[in-house]
Amino acid sequence: MFKNTKALRVFIAIASIVIVGLTAWSISLFYERIKADERQKMEILSEAINAINADDESNYRELVRKIQNNNTNIPGIIVDNDGEIVTSVNLPKEVESDSTKLYNYLNNIKADNAPLSINLQGEDNQTLYYGNSEVLTKIKYYPIILLLIILLFIGLLYFFYATSKESEKNKLWAGMAKETAHQIGTPLSSLVGWLEILKAEGVNQDYIVEIEKDIDRLKTITERFSKVGSQIKLEQTDIVKVTQETFDYLKNRSSNLIEFSIDLPNEATHVMLNQPLFSWTIENLVKNAIDAMKGKGQLNIEIVRSGSWVRLLVKDNGKGIALNNYKTVFKPGYTTKKRGWGLGLSLAKRIIEDYHKGKIKVLFSEVGKGTTFEIKLKRQ
Repeated sequence: MFKNTKALRVFIAIASIVIVGLTAWSISLFYERIKADERQKMEILSEAINAINADDESNYRELVRKIQNNNTNIPGIIVDNDGEIVTSVNLPKEVESDSTKLYNYLNNIKADNAPLSINLQGEDNQTLYYGNSEVLTKIKYYPIILLLIILLFIGLLYFFYATSKESEKNKLWAGMAKETAHQIGTPLSSLVGWLEILKAEGVNQDYIVEIEKDIDRLKTITERFSKVGSQIKLEQTDIVKVTQETFDYLKNRSSNLIEFSIDLPNEATHVMLNQPLFSWTIENLVKNAIDAMKGKGQLNIEIVRSGSWVRLLVKDNGKGIALNNYKTVFKPGYTTKKRGWGLGLSLAKRIIEDYHKGKIKVLFSEVGKGTTFEIKLKRQ
């Protein structure tokens, strides 16, 4: 029926507006009709009182009594020219017994409806003020309640739609990652075979060692991609040791123009980790910092134990991030580089928050001075 989701969203929005509009309109008509009926009742009562004063026959008094008995739900108050209350009908009991509350109630119902005049022969005229019945008062709020229900309905539709979109995106992420791992795996197996041939032919051992390091590196990358979207197994791991190993690896493979420093606790600190993915996260943060410093600057990694949490801080003195981009940097596709997919920080957020149930954020950044990223994980 719908060729795209945009058309579906437009249809839902228009349909909701039409439903709300028609329902509110019909309730409004119903409200006005009841309001008119109630006024007609009070006009009859006013005319009956006028008739009593015009003719003192008992049948008129009986008519007034019947009208009063028939009106059991419309509150009314009759006042004289001086504003003093003469009589009242259908008022709440707590109002009738308290003169202060009675006059406050009178002031309130004056705003509900236009008053009716009662002409008394030989006496000063009186005025009938009446409020809305309980039914009419409730109906007045029905459109608001209906609107809230419709808004809740729209909110639920949006939630389910957003959830389905997020699920589709997660499947796409997992599919891309697994396909990448598969594509790397084929030539990687071939490289392992060629390495064995080189060993057999007596190629310089230094070359063999370096090639083996690169092959191991490719195996690590393949393993990381294969884990994205899979059921991740977390193990109790010393985060200090993992961080130190990752730091050493990155330092040895980075430019000498980067001044690396690290501050770690002396004793082991255990958290639930998937080591390959966590190391990948640190690597993404470090590479992001190196890019921000344009290959030259100071980079520090620090682990701080704070209560039941472990905080890992990655600091650089690069170009910094504007305040309004603190959250945007974690969105897929965000990048300041001419070349790049903008997936590093997005992957880091997914790994820490979705897989490790931790937190990652830009703790501090100032344009031209540097940035500090913070990862928080629960201690064991």
